[in-house]
Amino acid sequence: MSFGVKRLFGTDGIRGMANRFPMNAEIAMQVGMATAKVLLARAGGTRRTHYPKPRILIGKDTRISCYMIEQALTSGICAMGADVLLTGPLPTPAIAFLVQNMRADAGIVVSASHNPYHDNGIKIFDHEGYKLPDKIEHQIEKIVWDSIAACARLGEEEPTDRPINETIGRTVRLEDAGGRYVVALKNSLPAGFHLQDVRLVVDCANGAAYKVAPMLFRELGAQVITRGCEPDGTNINKGVGALYPELAAGAVVEFGAKVGISLDGDADRLILSDETGAVVNGDQIMGICALELHREGKLAHDTVVSTPMSNMGLEVHLQKHGIQLLRANVGDRYVLEEMRKGGYSFGGEQSGHLIFGQHGSTGDGLLAALKVLEIMLRTGKPLSELKKQIPLFPQVREDVRVREKRAVEDIPQVQKLVQEAEKALNGRGRVFIRYSGTEPLVRVMLEGEDLKMIRQHAKKIAAAFAKAVGVDS
Repeated sequence: MSFGVKRLFGTDGIRGMANRFPMNAEIAMQVGMATAKVLLARAGGTRRTHYPKPRILIGKDTRISCYMIEQALTSGICAMGADVLLTGPLPTPAIAFLVQNMRADAGIVVSASHNPYHDNGIKIFDHEGYKLPDKIEHQIEKIVWDSIAACARLGEEEPTDRPINETIGRTVRLEDAGGRYVVALKNSLPAGFHLQDVRLVVDCANGAAYKVAPMLFRELGAQVITRGCEPDGTNINKGVGALYPELAAGAVVEFGAKVGISLDGDADRLILSDETGAVVNGDQIMGICALELHREGKLAHDTVVSTPMSNMGLEVHLQKHGIQLLRANVGDRYVLEEMRKGGYSFGGEQSGHLIFGQHGSTGDGLLAALKVLEIMLRTGKPLSELKKQIPLFPQVREDVRVREKRAVEDIPQVQKLVQEAEKALNGRGRVFIRYSGTEPLVRVMLEGEDLKMIRQHAKKIAAAFAKAVGVDS
């Protein structure tokens, strides 16, 4: 039997329907064991603590399946002789921070981010709080498949490389994890910064930030109106959060708030609403923050790292201010890899992942919200005025659920329609097509100055995909 043909890791860790391959308890336990083995060997002599055993943090969001996956991972890690620190529900960026803050050897987040509750995922961070590169993920995959293959062979001897007796790992619940993260976020702000009498709407998507986000803004003095802060295990991202920013936008208008803050299920992405109830997307937030960093002289190499999904209008506008937009592969970990490689300090995605290299090692929705609020208070300008600084081209996107991810070149009708669209755009826009790394979807995105025209072309291309590889075709 060949196990190597199936990939576990996608663009953002492992993801799938809970209790189905690969997000079942059996695979999660093997991933826990393999992660401990690979990352502890990788850390090697760089361990920075006096603790006798390696320690791995595990955080999660609010999905009902997190209990199952968390415990399976814990079992695998302890079986390899490492201790586990459980944080309970916390944002993904909080785990990245805590790995460094507590000198842990690795961190794992059990979350499927913006996906519906029946999905789940596993994201892994190394001892410096960075998501794993492809090379390390492949090593973990190989160990998982080798271990499963060994278990399947009759007469296989018991593995002798596992600890026994007192060398088996323990599990400890980390009670102050949320408080540590909130303190770190406040420490990223200028001395004396406060939000006294500022009214905010905070939508936590019934996800991982449902406790820490309201706590953070209230401790800074804000009047906080909450939405999506009542998780029940099955309502994460359901009509709330960054996927549905109109909920917070409506509450902003209703209560006369300054800003609506919409997070996703693991709070690593942010969408805002201005005081008029208009939605401010990730590209606009990125542009606002980039201009401010550039003004402060803190935008390394006068460069912002983004992805092909970011709007051409953002690129054109930043260029006018002497700022280069560098495009990495889609996925915040690829943005971060490009930032580290080039020594850049800021990057992000249109979806709302914003990475401030000076303060964190992954996208952080709460940190990004604080930075925008900081700009608003410094300038005295409302968000509606700040976003006008970032004019965007009209952009449309069509998502098609597919049964297979076939290359565009292998679908003649799609290729023909793409060529027709590019000819019509005549260099004043673009066509961008990509398959999702976390869902069975193809995303068809077009930009151009004529909204009606690009919408027609996007629908035609999407329909061709649906006919060729759609789930109902």
